[in-house]
Amino acid sequence: MTAPELSIVIPAFNEERRLGATLERIREYFAGRVPSLTGFEILVIDDGSSDATARVAQDCARTVPCVRVLSNPGNRGKGYSVRRGMLEARGRLALFTDADLSSPIEECEKLFNAIEAGNDVGIGSRGLDRSLIAVHQSRFREVAGIIFNRFVRLIAGLDIEDTQCGFKVFRLPDCRVIFEQQRIEGFGFDPEILFLAKRRGLRIAEVPVRWAHDPATKVHVYRDSVLMLLDLLRVRLNCVVGRYPRDRR
Repeated sequence: MTAPELSIVIPAFNEERRLGATLERIREYFAGRVPSLTGFEILVIDDGSSDATARVAQDCARTVPCVRVLSNPGNRGKGYSVRRGMLEARGRLALFTDADLSSPIEECEKLFNAIEAGNDVGIGSRGLDRSLIAVHQSRFREVAGIIFNRFVRLIAGLDIEDTQCGFKVFRLPDCRVIFEQQRIEGFGFDPEILFLAKRRGLRIAEVPVRWAHDPATKVHVYRDSVLMLLDLLRVRLNCVVGRYPRDRR
């Protein structure tokens, strides 16, 4: 079987209401995309959902051969789901996107352009051009995000405006090693994989993208902010004690 050029990874937890429309929108977009795309696959990672997420994905997979469904052993977290999808991906490029398509799938062209320009990682950003935000988060959430970014810069040394936008593309296999070394399984995984990419000398491009807040977000602003800060500290500790070897294992 010929490997696809692009793998699209969608972590999904209790997404029965939105997943079907998202899969159809992605399929339609890439089916009609420029001829240079020689094939694509969509990997849905069901993260132990308690609703019909898995059934919706399986129903789609039966009629759309490019869809693959992977089920986690219980609810492991977004980071675990993305990691699993990236390690299962067969494409030259691997894009992960949120199940709600907060960034419209059309915005992926900006990320692909960043890769074609010679970068290894292209990340969508809400921080570079806030005029592209169609629906803002609450003021409290936005301030919390700004504060978290300050900690990211201080602890992880990442000069990036927005690490948390769930819209990123990676050149495989060059980037596969960062997911092999990834240890954070929750929402704090984004700074970790970017930290690992920078540590290995991979080129990261931050690109402004359109984005709209969805009130149905799974991120709990109080609880998850604390957990993400702790994850940042774990990243630094993991680095100090040698849990991120520079040589691929």
